[in-house]
Amino acid sequence: MLKRSLLGAVALLALCTGMAGAEGKKTFYWISHGGPADPVWTYFLQGADAWAKETGNTVKTSFFSGDVPSQQEAVRSAIAAKADGICSTSPDPGSMVDVVKEARAAGIPIVNFNTPDSAPNWNAYVGGDLLHVGRAWAQYLVDHKMVKEGDFVWMPVEVPGASYGVEEEKGISEVFKPLNITWEVTDATLDQAEVINRMTDYVTANRTKIKAMIGLGDMVTGSVKRVWDQAGVKAGEIPVVGWGNSLDTTSEVTDGYVAAGMWQDPQATSYMCLSALLMETNGIPVGFNIITGALYEKDKAPLYAKIMGGK
Repeated sequence: MLKRSLLGAVALLALCTGMAGAEGKKTFYWISHGGPADPVWTYFLQGADAWAKETGNTVKTSFFSGDVPSQQEAVRSAIAAKADGICSTSPDPGSMVDVVKEARAAGIPIVNFNTPDSAPNWNAYVGGDLLHVGRAWAQYLVDHKMVKEGDFVWMPVEVPGASYGVEEEKGISEVFKPLNITWEVTDATLDQAEVINRMTDYVTANRTKIKAMIGLGDMVTGSVKRVWDQAGVKAGEIPVVGWGNSLDTTSEVTDGYVAAGMWQDPQATSYMCLSALLMETNGIPVGFNIITGALYEKDKAPLYAKIMGGK
């Protein structure tokens, strides 16, 4: 389970609540490499919308579905518009170095969220430690004897090469390599119907060698039940761990299709990122990262379903 840096976060929120009323209204940009059809990004967006409503500041949001050049230009547009601050993900490792430098040179704070990337000179990072997340998934499978030395693990992801999958795979490799456990990362795309088709084709063709699956993204993990049902795989027959930021996945955990899901605190991540920017614009540097996330099993699935609006 990931440890949360909550003390600083609580202090940050308390400060920002007072500052919102004391200062003039400001404009912040929230820029994501994700796609609006991806369930988890619905929750990230909810956090940004709630923050804007509760503080009275303007938040301009945008999605770029893995289009790196367009996301870079969106940051430059925010700089040109003299944004008060920018929250941005990192679509690929190192891809934001230049635009972050430009924002900092213009005196605009820019906070990395969701996908950590240490190459740019961000003001701070808010979100999960993806190396830790990858290690946690792999260690869960090993500790629960779901995989053993020499096994093969399948790892579908929506965008191969994107920061989140790359970092998660690094963490996974730290656990699997010493055990000679092999794996393959496969492309599932950002289209839900195509995700299900590609995953079904893969599991059908490779069923005999797959000993477990790690879903490197929410869309793939949330598609497990539909894929298993189409491919004739019973719940629990192939152990699955992965992201758990959707009602589809909380249901799959409850029903035994997924053994454990990683909750990323998506609403809170956006809320904290924007709060960190507000602090910076009021002369209080963040000075620390805020790490979120928790690995949950069947007993905690209803809690996260409730947070996401389920019954």
